[in-house]
Amino acid sequence: MAEENSALTWNEFMRVEMRVGTILSAEVFEEARNPAYKITIDFGPLGQRKTSAQVTKLYSPEEIIGKQVIAVVNFPPKQIANIMSECLLLGAMGDAKEVTLIEPERAVPNGTRIG
Repeated sequence: MAEENSALTWNEFMRVEMRVGTILSAEVFEEARNPAYKITIDFGPLGQRKTSAQVTKLYSPEEIIGKQVIAVVNFPPKQIANIMSECLLLGAMGDAKEVTLIEPERAVPNGTRIG
């Protein structure tokens, strides 16, 4: 259970910029320590961003291309092996550390803000 002092204010929550994007490419990330894919996501007016995601237990690269997903786009870039991660793909973590991607229930324009 969360402690009272860990509660977010609305303004703090709104600083987290979650956006919808479409996965353009996904390939095995050979250089990563843990099994992962290198992924490029189209966020419409925000442009394309690269990331690494450990979603290999439930998805093949081919099946996630074209999928709309949710990602946090306002973290600073982070070096992961030999790529610069420019967003954080969101997913639900299962008991066996398998990640289920979070998707919009229906298609929306790339770049749509979640909030």
